Amino acid sequence: MPRHCHPILRPARRRCPSLSWFFLLTALLSLPPAHGGTLVETLARLRGGVVAVGTLTQPPGDPKSKPQARYLGTGFAVATGGLVVTNFHVVSGKNRKEGRLAVFSGKGREARIHEAKILKTDREHDLALLEIWGRRLTPLSLHEGGLLPAGRKTAFTGFPLGMVLGLYPVTHEGIIAAVTPAAIPADSSRRLNAARIRRLRNPFLVYQLDAIAYPGNSGSPLYLPENGKVIGVVNSVFVKGSKESVLSTPSGITYAIPVKYVRKLLQ
Repeated sequence: MPRHCHPILRPARRRCPSLSWFFLLTALLSLPPAHGGTLVETLARLRGGVVAVGTLTQPPGDPKSKPQARYLGTGFAVATGGLVVTNFHVVSGKNRKEGRLAVFSGKGREARIHEAKILKTDREHDLALLEIWGRRLTPLSLHEGGLLPAGRKTAFTGFPLGMVLGLYPVTHEGIIAAVTPAAIPADSSRRLNAARIRRLRNPFLVYQLDAIAYPGNSGSPLYLPENGKVIGVVNSVFVKGSKESVLSTPSGITYAIPVKYVRKLLQ
């Protein structure tokens, strides 16, 4: 043992280097991660803002009976908490068919119903902005930067399979597999359709993900696991309609519309 570290022989004003390094290392390890919190912490903050989007239908012949709920997709609260973003195809007349538009927040038997109306739409990017009545929700924060590169870790939370699993939010984690055009040129004019032609005239990039989304996940927020910043809106139906039109059976690939189009919708 060095003389200055001996409990009896060391001078009063000299410090033991090994002990100094030990305390310094302990202090550094106790600091929180520089990049933010964990996915568990992020989920605890944003779950209150992720909602199911669907309809309320009054059973025929019994005006006093309780309206029946039907989940069509997912959405998330933005801005003041009185606005909800989802996919346009989730709330379009073709999908809704009948019933009053509604947003369902909470979990399980603690679900709350908010009647809603369509405030604004962006059909080109398959987005819709809803306004709800009643209690406001916890808004999610939007990522302010540009497109993120492939390899970035992401997560999305939503309500896959709708009424089958009930109002219990499910989270998937993965990475951005690619940043890719929403439509690609066809090798033959016979494979062109109206949707593909429109998107080839106005091309834009989308995120391709390695996590699988299911029916009901449309409209789910795609966010950064460490801080919950929304970077996109999960969407498979809309993108596959043009990008994978050459396939007889669409792939299981999941896509997301970048959040910059959500910011434009809010303007």
